[in-house]
Amino acid sequence: MAAFKPSYIAARALQFIEMVSACDEEGFPQYLLFRTLGLCLALADPPAEHRLQILNDVWRVVSRLTDAGHYVSCAEVWIQFAVRHFSSREVNTFLGDIIRHMTPERAYEHHYPQLQAVVNKVLTHTRDFESLFTMDKFLPLLDLFQKESIKVEVCKSIMDAFTHNNVQQEPTNDPVIINALMFICRVMHDSVNALTVDDEKRQIGNLISGFVKKVDYGRDFEQQLSFYVEARSAFPNLDSVHAQLVQSVNRLSVETRRIVKGHHTRKTAAFVRACAAYCYITIPSITSVQTRLELYLLSGEVALLNQCLGQVDACLKAALSLVPGLPRTIEVDGKQRSSEPYLISYLCHFLSTLLVVPDSPEQGVLYLTRGLLNVLQQYAWEPTSNARCVVYLHVLDMLSAAAQETYLYHIEKVDSNDILYGSDPKFISEINKMCSVLLEEILSHLKYLNTNEQFQKQASLAMDLFARVVIRGDLKEPSMTTLAINLWNLAHRHGHIDPKLSARTLEYLKKKSMQPGGNLYADLVKKLHMQTS
Repeated sequence: MAAFKPSYIAARALQFIEMVSACDEEGFPQYLLFRTLGLCLALADPPAEHRLQILNDVWRVVSRLTDAGHYVSCAEVWIQFAVRHFSSREVNTFLGDIIRHMTPERAYEHHYPQLQAVVNKVLTHTRDFESLFTMDKFLPLLDLFQKESIKVEVCKSIMDAFTHNNVQQEPTNDPVIINALMFICRVMHDSVNALTVDDEKRQIGNLISGFVKKVDYGRDFEQQLSFYVEARSAFPNLDSVHAQLVQSVNRLSVETRRIVKGHHTRKTAAFVRACAAYCYITIPSITSVQTRLELYLLSGEVALLNQCLGQVDACLKAALSLVPGLPRTIEVDGKQRSSEPYLISYLCHFLSTLLVVPDSPEQGVLYLTRGLLNVLQQYAWEPTSNARCVVYLHVLDMLSAAAQETYLYHIEKVDSNDILYGSDPKFISEINKMCSVLLEEILSHLKYLNTNEQFQKQASLAMDLFARVVIRGDLKEPSMTTLAINLWNLAHRHGHIDPKLSARTLEYLKKKSMQPGGNLYADLVKKLHMQTS
């Protein structure tokens, strides 16, 4: 049969079955002939009207095989024929027959590869997972895989097929599918232990996260949150799954706000607070400090969007408490890199959120900003690095924005400090005090860099501070003008500043001097030219 074209065999399948059935076992094993016939029919389809008779005639003989090895070698081939051409009812019967033959004397232990092939062929040709999991023999088939490593591989194949082969590619809320996949995901999760390699954890975590994203109860948000609570308790050992759950709950919270168009009722307000509480409780179970930092900030922003101010404070405080524990190096593109660039970027994002977070009446003015500055003092920076002062410069930017009568952006239905304080002189005075402290810290670091002959870093930092002073400072104060000139001189003292940057800076100041009230800038430009020449 193997010598003929599969299409020739398929067109005459009934005749070949009749000949094979009449064969004498002594010449050539009959089960191998049926297996070869099945392989041919996998490559070419027989006439539609003959398919049921073909399956019945073949299985009448194969099902009477007493040798488990002979039986399963045929079953792994013919299951493909059954899945391709028949409904789930016939496939379910086929799987039940496999279980019946492989259970006695634990025969399945010797035929895991063939049984694995059976499952893979069912998955390859299944597009409707609802019908797959309504078959009462499919999950019992998985119970034949008693060896954990094999069972986990089979479960991974099922989850991969659910994610990629599902013809609908739509979320599901079918309880049969969800319960079956929860069972399969638990099998994968429970296989993870201290000896599991990172790649395996990542693969299993991604598959379970894919399942979490596929479950959608539509407008039944309370049921959706209940599912996330169940998933959190079912998968406690995988950081990536917990991170996905936090992301999903935050999405649920934002979706709730979208539906009510920002006008929360008592019920929806309680629900979004429950979502914020879920995130706040879940994040500490994640091992990675970096992931926790990002999720606390994200959860705080979502809580702010939903006017949950108490939860905002809790999340941002928790994020600040983690900063001192951030490792000195983190993995970037598979390589260990200094964490300082990441921390600077993160804190810039943090500050942009902090601008619109209103002060709590129970705390002092800008208490979260003060908390951030305390944390920056505690963090173990590289002694000659400019990173801490770069963050201080960004804090100066934020404080300058915080002193404005009206902020550049707001969160709907949240009164930020511009509305709470209304440019109150005491509030502005507090901002000025904080700016003075930051200036002293930066100037102290500039002296340190000079002492250690780090002239290039000194020039870069001095130029950055100069830009802040002339853009955000009050140049009516002679002390500010003097500071600007001194910083300009310091930046250019050792020739480390790009002349093009200096030229662009002077050009900017000249343009400012031509605007109404630009006399201060004109005087400054003259003095800078005198110093440069």
